[in-house]
Amino acid sequence: MTLLFKQIFAFLKLLNSDTGTFSLAAGVSLGMVLGMSPLLSLQGLLIVIICLLFRVQVGAVFISSFFFAFVAYLFDPAFHALGEKLLLNPDLASLWTKLFNMPLVPLTRFNNTIVMGAGVLGFAMVPIVFVLSYFLITKYRILVVQRIKETKLWKALQATSLFKWYYKYDSLYG
Repeated sequence: MTLLFKQIFAFLKLLNSDTGTFSLAAGVSLGMVLGMSPLLSLQGLLIVIICLLFRVQVGAVFISSFFFAFVAYLFDPAFHALGEKLLLNPDLASLWTKLFNMPLVPLTRFNNTIVMGAGVLGFAMVPIVFVLSYFLITKYRILVVQRIKETKLWKALQATSLFKWYYKYDSLYG
């Protein structure tokens, strides 16, 4: 249970930080794909490579993949149905045979119905999740964070020596 609270607090800290909205939204969308795909697969390696090549908030990737893994577990029957429909489609049988005979493609484990359905749906939803998370993070920072920072209670809390000590400690040791 403490791991769950630790992840939630870490994500709230990211949302309230000065981290760019674009990199947070990209991290959430890539974390969705990572959470829906098997951890030790070619898809996971692809997400890690994308995180290393581009400015993506890695903390957002891991936190969102943690939560999307639970969501993916709930949608496994739907993923299975979609993957089964795709893998058993006679028009695509030659494509699956060619892909399976390639050197690295079987490492994606695409021949599993749940992995196929989750992969197709996950990669198709990346733009939607990116735009939605970008919009929600922007609105959260404007509506919630700015209102809290304008309250008298927040200003009084900032004036305390305990807050200054914590802020200094957090900037040094994170």
